[in-house]
Amino acid sequence: MSATSGAIGRKRRRFFRREDLALYIMALPTVIFLLMFCYAPMFGLIMAFQDFNATKGIFGSPLVGLRNFEYLFATTDAWIITRNTVCYNLVFMAVNTVIAVIMALMLSELTNRFLAKSLQTVYMLPYFLSWTVVAIVVSAFLDREYGLVNKIIQATGGKGKTDWYKAKEIWPPLLVFIHAWKGVGYNTVLYLAVISGISHDYDEAAVLDGATKFQQARYITLPHLRFVISISLILSMGSIFRGDFGLFYSVTKNSGRLYAVTDVIDTYIYRGLITLGNVGMSTAAGLYQSVVGFLVLLCANWVVTKIDPESAMF
Repeated sequence: MSATSGAIGRKRRRFFRREDLALYIMALPTVIFLLMFCYAPMFGLIMAFQDFNATKGIFGSPLVGLRNFEYLFATTDAWIITRNTVCYNLVFMAVNTVIAVIMALMLSELTNRFLAKSLQTVYMLPYFLSWTVVAIVVSAFLDREYGLVNKIIQATGGKGKTDWYKAKEIWPPLLVFIHAWKGVGYNTVLYLAVISGISHDYDEAAVLDGATKFQQARYITLPHLRFVISISLILSMGSIFRGDFGLFYSVTKNSGRLYAVTDVIDTYIYRGLITLGNVGMSTAAGLYQSVVGFLVLLCANWVVTKIDPESAMF
């Protein structure tokens, strides 16, 4: 046996170790799940380049090149849906991160453990609600006939017959608020877990040096959170071209009067799919969003690497 083959054999023995057999068996279901539901379906991306016909199937449908991608860029609404998708996601990331960090800092200062755990539970509850349930809750406030807002306006002497699902000016801040209300609790608990792992020696030393709570948060807590915050933001950048379909479709009740401020790529493609039944166009849109999101993620990670290499993903 040559020296090269011996080295390869040693590498194989180091990788497939018998004592790790239990770990391999434990990982097997996850590997099978990923292969079946994440990698195998990627073969269907060929539909993005086909005039897909269900009767002919993937192998029989004719290729049309990049014609399916033209739907996204040839339409006059391309700028509006792209602007809405990107701007909303940027605002969501900024607002949710700031609120989650502030809430985590406040919860970490509570000395009553029962109160702290209770508040964590309250903050997390909206995260587990579906957008359909959230849409019903919002409708209970904004419905024209029976909504609480109009009832309050009537009780105070106003007409109280405003159709809020046609009032474009209220929806951008309202959508930001609803998204934060539903999702900020998850990030709060995540950051709070990181804060709880910080050694108390830092705070004790800071107190001896006369540091205030604000200074402790600025010079001790936030530096420890920077890695988790950076990773969260980098991962969020990968979805910057994906709109939260449930939020923009269900909560707004797909109101045509609101399309200028609520229409995103996902809702636009969904309506196109329902109207035209073009599966190839829908697949092309998903592929476009994934590729662009992956490139944006790489760029965001590269920027973080230049600023703080320890906070980057890779």
